[in-house]
Amino acid sequence: MKLIFLAGALALSLMACTRQSAPKADDATVAAVRYRDPGPAKLTLYTMVNNRSGAGAHTSLMINASERVIFDPAGSFWADIVPEQNDVLFGITPAVETAYRGSHARETHHVVVQELEVSPEQAEAAYRLARTMGPVPGAYCANYTARLLQQIPGFGDIKVTFQPTKLADQFGSRPGAVTNKYYEQDDADLQKGLAANNAKLNQPG
Repeated sequence: MKLIFLAGALALSLMACTRQSAPKADDATVAAVRYRDPGPAKLTLYTMVNNRSGAGAHTSLMINASERVIFDPAGSFWADIVPEQNDVLFGITPAVETAYRGSHARETHHVVVQELEVSPEQAEAAYRLARTMGPVPGAYCANYTARLLQQIPGFGDIKVTFQPTKLADQFGSRPGAVTNKYYEQDDADLQKGLAANNAKLNQPG
């Protein structure tokens, strides 16, 4: 029975996060876009949810530490101005965060955005972990994000799961977590959304 359950969980997750190959940026490129949001140290969990079935489609984690990054395990996001190393996206300015969120929200999916202020030490621990965990195998987005969270001091009660919505339930139940849902009605094709937002990010000014 346990094997059947695990097989089912893996099958569900295979319909969720899938890897899109991206060239690994060099250190100089990453350093050139370094950005830290002036707000408090914070973790923001993104869960992409199918509007029809309610199933989770992808999990990622934005970390505002010594710099702001997105751990996007086996993710599909790309933009010309956003370098990536081992499933970590760098240079997450407000415009890039908007593009990231907006690319995933579309006719078929919405984004659950869960913010949690943490100590600078916790944020930095998450940042260091994110930079060492990738690249992540396809369909393991929630699994690796849960593993990362579990290793942050004070988050040891997080249970590892393959299902993005189950991880969102755990994260959202933590004291101080603020949950919002973000919707757009763009074309269902994720690649079209990525291309459109890439074009916006490339506009001067």
